[in-house]
Amino acid sequence: MRPLTPADPAVIGGNRLLGRLGSGGMGTVYLARSATGNLVAVKVIRADHAANPDFRARFRREVEAAGQLTGRWVVPVVAADPQAREPWLATPFVPGPSLAEAVGGYGPLPARAVRILGARLAEALAQVHAAGLVHRDVKPGNILLAPDGPRLIDFGIARAEGAVTLTAADAVLGTPGYLAPEQARADGVAAGAPSDVFSLGCVLAYAASGHGPFGGGHAAAVVYRTVHDEPELSQLPHELLDTVLACLAKEPAARPTPGELRAVLGDGLPGGVEAEDWLPAPLPRLIAERSTRALDLPAPEPTRIDAPEVTVRGLTRRRLLAAGAGLAVVGGPVVWFTTRGRARGTTGPPARDLATLTLGLQADLTGPGKESGLAHERGMKLAVERHNARPDAAFRLALRIADDGGDATRAAQVVKELAADPAVVALVGPTWDAAVPELATACNTADLALLLVSADSAETATSLPDWRTMVATRPAGDQLALPVIDYFTRVRPVRRTGLVEDVEGGEPAHPLVRTLQQSPPSNGTVSVHRIPAGSSDFAGAVRALTEAGAEAVVYAGTSPQRAGRMARALTEGGFQGRRMGIHHAMEPAFLTTAGQAAEGWLFSALFTDPQAVPAAAGFVAAHRAAYGQPPARWATEAYDAVGLVADALTGLGEDGRGRAGLTRRIFRTAHQGLAKPLSFDTNTHVLKREGNAYLYQVESGAYRYLGRYPDVKPSAAP
Repeated sequence: MRPLTPADPAVIGGNRLLGRLGSGGMGTVYLARSATGNLVAVKVIRADHAANPDFRARFRREVEAAGQLTGRWVVPVVAADPQAREPWLATPFVPGPSLAEAVGGYGPLPARAVRILGARLAEALAQVHAAGLVHRDVKPGNILLAPDGPRLIDFGIARAEGAVTLTAADAVLGTPGYLAPEQARADGVAAGAPSDVFSLGCVLAYAASGHGPFGGGHAAAVVYRTVHDEPELSQLPHELLDTVLACLAKEPAARPTPGELRAVLGDGLPGGVEAEDWLPAPLPRLIAERSTRALDLPAPEPTRIDAPEVTVRGLTRRRLLAAGAGLAVVGGPVVWFTTRGRARGTTGPPARDLATLTLGLQADLTGPGKESGLAHERGMKLAVERHNARPDAAFRLALRIADDGGDATRAAQVVKELAADPAVVALVGPTWDAAVPELATACNTADLALLLVSADSAETATSLPDWRTMVATRPAGDQLALPVIDYFTRVRPVRRTGLVEDVEGGEPAHPLVRTLQQSPPSNGTVSVHRIPAGSSDFAGAVRALTEAGAEAVVYAGTSPQRAGRMARALTEGGFQGRRMGIHHAMEPAFLTTAGQAAEGWLFSALFTDPQAVPAAAGFVAAHRAAYGQPPARWATEAYDAVGLVADALTGLGEDGRGRAGLTRRIFRTAHQGLAKPLSFDTNTHVLKREGNAYLYQVESGAYRYLGRYPDVKPSAAP
């Protein structure tokens, strides 16, 4: 839900508006409180559409159709004015997600839940048909999930059986993938009660498997498959297969009636179709949270036309209202909108009412990677605070934080909850590599931009055929090799480089090994010495390095403890050359394990030290003030990720600020971050390479920042 804008009315038909539930080309849906105190959803149609006689007739038909229904599983119209300049109708507010949102965010429902869903929707359709109506658009998006059962909504194209259609002669009424074969006929007259049963069968298949029975793609192709092909139900639970197949019969007369369908789905169902605990976790919690947020909304102050005299630049409010008819008409709402939210006794310009957009953060805050997770959280919080303090901000930002504890099962559940929250327009995370595929898949499904700050995307990019919503703000792992090559070529040249490939290091070390083999420092040679999985023969690796005449050693491994043992082995073996590792091993555990052997070690890293960046001085000061210490690694990069999203949202404009199109806008946005500039190749969507790697060195038992590659000067290097 978004706040009201100054252009929104305060009251519609006696319903005082609280916020915007949605807005599109057809109109706006508001959350409102009725005169009796009940929460209602008020659907308002834009005046330009209402000027079309056919459209107004369709809207009037929706009001009349829904007004005839009083069943438990349909959402009735409680008030309406089809004759208004901007027609509107009000229905009881259902805080639950749509079936499309629930399945898209949390996956298919269990078979028991699908049977209960189907039985109750069949009961709803029986009531619709008993009233002489056909819904004609039964689909996941028109089914809301409430704690006690589903609700069928949107009767915008419903009509009485046999009634003359008001649409164009070549229009197909319904949603491809959920409309019946007979609805694909050009005139649509043949659609009847069995058509709704066919659509319900498609809905049940979607709820149980996560996809429709006739696939996706171009609408015409889906309609063709619906008419001519058999449904794809291979992932459907066996207990639902026969029932859904019966609903999807090509011939309308062969399909069961809603009453028969309800009886079949409820037969032998544990707890019966009236069971209260019908939804799987975490959907009940999601519904409860939304209900709580809605109930906690304060009732706006009533608009007053007899407000006390307010002097503005020498004019009283009465004189302002008398200055022109336009002001006289909207004077009351303008005063209310521009003064609400101001602290008592404050001066200066009135506070602006801005939309609030939520960014999500999924991080390991309590598990093995909690330091990185906490850095993300702190960096993003400061970025959100800075954005909201800007006088020119076009919207406000909020932050929703979720802890996955570094656990795969928990990570999968958390991302589903975040993706299912429509308030979240973009997600930052995860903070550990192994969770990237799970999050990328969930965010793709939900059309949610996923920004990677510290996690590596290489494995996901090769395993997923489509990762259009994943935005890697961290350079690829192969860039870790660039400071290594530059240092041992330009800063401290060596001709023979020894590379220790610790197989226990896993995927992040592979790009480093591959790149160094392809581009040896100083155009010399690279000898690779592998430590097999399960082995700890670091001394043997040192002997092999010595025999190969290595002048410098690069440790390609990610474990800080194993890197520390390698450092000790090099010292104990008398190795005199330079030593370098990658940032994965650049942890306190390396210093502890290596002891004095850690001194002088170099590390190639993909994060900066903001204390060495003049432009980040304000961020560092704010971090110290808020948390009593300078920013940890990745905090600055997380801060920049918020700035990138904010710039992209600003570029979308007020009407387009949401999930749809945000990822594409991000890839076209250039943001000057504190750590590095963030811009992307318009074709590959890969972060542009502009010296985004850094060098650190262990000095007196601590990591010291040497600079950005390739800015490290030979005179300043150790």
